[in-house]
Parts: sequence; structure tokens; C-alpha cells
Amino acid sequence: MASSSTQPNSTLYINNLNDKVNKDELKVQLYALFTTYGKIIDIIASKSEKLRGQAWLIFADLAGATSAMRACEGMIFYDKPLHIHYARSKSYATLRKEDPNFIPPTAANASDIALAHSAKRLREDETADNERQAKREKSDEDEEEMEIDDDDEPSAKNLSVATSATIPQQLQYPSARLLCTNLPQEVTDSVLSVLFQQYRGFQTAQVTWSPTPNTAGARVKMAQVFFESPELASTAKEALDGFTLKKGWQMSVVYI
Repeated sequence: MASSSTQPNSTLYINNLNDKVNKDELKVQLYALFTTYGKIIDIIASKSEKLRGQAWLIFADLAGATSAMRACEGMIFYDKPLHIHYARSKSYATLRKEDPNFIPPTAANASDIALAHSAKRLREDETADNERQAKREKSDEDEEEMEIDDDDEPSAKNLSVATSATIPQQLQYPSARLLCTNLPQEVTDSVLSVLFQQYRGFQTAQVTWSPTPNTAGARVKMAQVFFESPELASTAKEALDGFTLKKGWQMSVVYI
């Protein structure tokens, strides 16, 4: 269990992250890991020299942040143990959520360049935050959503699958092998592994292209996920069947 001398709040500070991981991939994987503990408002990560290896996770409430900290402290994430604490102060996103009229202060010791651009950045940040908040208000409060950036075309790195793959036959009884369907094109083996490795007995996830498009005619992926036993696979299936990987994309999980 993480110990922290700072006041409990809904923003978590994480360090000891593997700084060799791409920033966008890191944020997606952090979201996938922590979203099961509560609604996440934002994830802040940077590859700058001073901030690399660190991230801030902003939860909608204290309960979610606390559950996540207790469950994931010390967890191996990209070959390194996570170090998790409450952030020293509430994030601007949290303060805006609590008080819509909140305006972030300008630091007194900011550099001349930062002072020159602070007003412009503040306006841009507030506009972006308002747009994100409007989108969130339209979605179901209880909906889980993994924010994966869209790509016009699947990358060559992810084309490690056979387009001639067939869909395995569904079983009506528990099995140690699961089939996940209706996966967005951006989902990879590692993204899906982060979701399933939270459940005991997980072995591997193998993502491939589905031979058939979804009901909207879009090209989709599917995956086979392997567990040590049918009992352990059942726990993961019950938890993740219907999980929203991306807005409008609910994953289906069945036995095969």
C-alpha cells in the first residue's frame, strides 16, 4: 500500500515509469490499467528532461484515486515497479470541476517567456477544457472508455496478422481461451494485455484482423486471449465483456 505525507486528493502522482516508452502509448496503457478503479478525467505525461518517467492521473473522485493507488502501488509496468502517491496539490482540472469559475494563477517566478505567453495559453487551455467537458457531459457518467487516438490507416507495425483468419467457433461452456471481437484498428497485443493482465492466470493476448467488418462496415480486429484455466478465464470474461475500448466500440468476449 502506498504511503504519502500529502493530503489525499483525486490526483495521483506516478514516478519510476519506463522513460523509453512512447508518450502516447504510455498514456493509453495507463488509462487501460487505471480506468477499472474509477473515472479518469485526464492523464498528464511529458517526455521533457525534467518530467520524463513521471505522470499525473486525474480521477473524478477521491475514492477512485485511492483504490487505484492501493491496488497498483509496486505493480510491474513496462519492467519497472510503479511508485504512486497523492499529488501535492489538486490539479487545475479537478479545481475547475469543483469550481467552474476557477482561473489558474500565474506563477510569480515564471520566466519572461512564460509571462509573455501566459494569457494566450490560459485562453487556449480553458477553451480546450471546455470542449472536453462538453463532450464528457454527453456521455454516460458510468461509461468506461479507453481514449485511443484514431489513425487513418493501420500502422505497418500492427499488421502482424493474417487477413485470411477465420473466426473460431464460440463455446457455450467455460474455456481457458477467450475470443474478443469488435476491437478498433488501434488495439495491439500490448494494449489488450494491459486490460487482461489484471486478472490472475493471464498468459497472452494475440490480436489479428477480423475477416469480416462490423455492422457499420468498418474494418475491425479480434483477439484470442489465453488463461491458465477456464475458471480464471471466466473471471476476466465477466469483468470485461462489454468493456468500452473507445467511444462506440464495445468489446465482446466469449469462450472458444
